[in-house]
Amino acid sequence: SNINLTIRKGERIGIIGSTGSGKSTLIDIIIGLMKPTVGNILIDNKDINEKESYHLLEGWRNGISHVPQDIFLADASIAENIAFGIDPQKIDYEKVRSSAKRAQIHEYIKSTLNGYKTFVGERGIKLSGGQKQRIAIARGLYRNLKVIVFDEATSALDNFTEESVIKSIDNLSRDLTVIIIAHRLSTVKNCDRIIKLENGIIEKEGTFKDVIGS
Repeated sequence: SNINLTIRKGERIGIIGSTGSGKSTLIDIIIGLMKPTVGNILIDNKDINEKESYHLLEGWRNGISHVPQDIFLADASIAENIAFGIDPQKIDYEKVRSSAKRAQIHEYIKSTLNGYKTFVGERGIKLSGGQKQRIAIARGLYRNLKVIVFDEATSALDNFTEESVIKSIDNLSRDLTVIIIAHRLSTVKNCDRIIKLENGIIEKEGTFKDVIGS
């Protein structure tokens, strides 16, 4: 309700708030899954929800990687899961390796018996929570997307693993815009800007120190 928000390319934005505060609704509107009943969503000053601009909405959705708490991994190789949806015969392994390095998962993959051809098991059962999340990051990077949304993506991880995944996010290129929805304050401590929602409105906005205090 009455939200006016600008997100700049390359920013790290943290969205926090209690259950039912509107975090999921806001992110669904931002990524184009829901249309606002009032107001507009502008990408580069173009309204993505105008009827005659459906290609803009489709293009916006296709440019976003959405990383939920429980990501889907196929019972296939690590490389196939990073290049998800690509014909195995057409996978660019150099690009897969580059994406894995940027997501801080390359060293682990190298240590496995079959490297990038190692199978992850059904729903990634052979991987830890942190390894799954890094593969999700690498997947977004492989597709060369411009926006990655982490939707409570680290909430099931222990503190040490979460810190490691957050470090991977911090090291991503500033060409990439990152939006992190979280319950844990530690998840968003390194964000450029924090948005605290309560009852569907922005209660506070600013740096971590501004919003949370030291």
